[in-house]
Amino acid sequence: MHKSLTVSDIRKMRENGEPIAALTAYEAGFASEMDAAGADVVLVGDSLGMVVQGQPDTIAVTTDEMVYHCALVRRGLERAYLMADLPFLSYASHDQTLFNAARLLQQGGASMVKLEVDGRDCDLIGTLSRRSIPVCAHIGLRPQQSRQLGGYGLHGRDEKIALQTLEDARMLEQAGADMILVECVPSKLGQRIREAVSVPVIGIGAGPGVDGQILVMHDMLGMGEGPHPRFVVDFLKECGSIRGAFSAYVQAVKNRLYPSPEQSYGSV
Repeated sequence: MHKSLTVSDIRKMRENGEPIAALTAYEAGFASEMDAAGADVVLVGDSLGMVVQGQPDTIAVTTDEMVYHCALVRRGLERAYLMADLPFLSYASHDQTLFNAARLLQQGGASMVKLEVDGRDCDLIGTLSRRSIPVCAHIGLRPQQSRQLGGYGLHGRDEKIALQTLEDARMLEQAGADMILVECVPSKLGQRIREAVSVPVIGIGAGPGVDGQILVMHDMLGMGEGPHPRFVVDFLKECGSIRGAFSAYVQAVKNRLYPSPEQSYGSV
């Protein structure tokens, strides 16, 4: 029996310069394999709408579904730290945010909730933090905005947006965020965000200059039709087994071999 990691353990990894390896999971079997492979953080992402349910985006995912999948993943973990997404419009008010976050912790077994925010949402982060709910602020590309934005794309291409994203990160940390996840930004911006805050920064398509990396499980197992973003690597192709793929990913993150410059975005 392994001791479960805590938010303090993840923070110490940043302080000690140890890269944090994270993956998404949606049920117990794959979660158990990730845990055995040494993943530090497992995220029950609302990406389940796309990779599990076959939806075009994450918008249709409900809190009930997130609680259900979170409870499944919880049963597969011993060591890894469990984080879960608050889905679309499940945090539109303070009371709603607290109620749904509490469900993910109490019924789903999550240790932290993640929500897609910017600097205008500091009050929501503060509401969770004051009620002792660990929280991860998801900045950069925010998939729950995909219909409003007309799809997915690189965030922070110009300096004005980059500076605003940096300020968002600082404000969200000050409001009480325990962790920041930054998605699909130029590598230099990812590193600047990491340098601007003192909490762990996990990247997906944010280059090598952050504290850790996360990939959607289905992507790193080579599932689904392409084309995939440049930061996606098929780890199963070279390893031949699912646990081998998870282990190869964890080691690539720990040894700072992933992401490479070719798997990152330039400029800014």
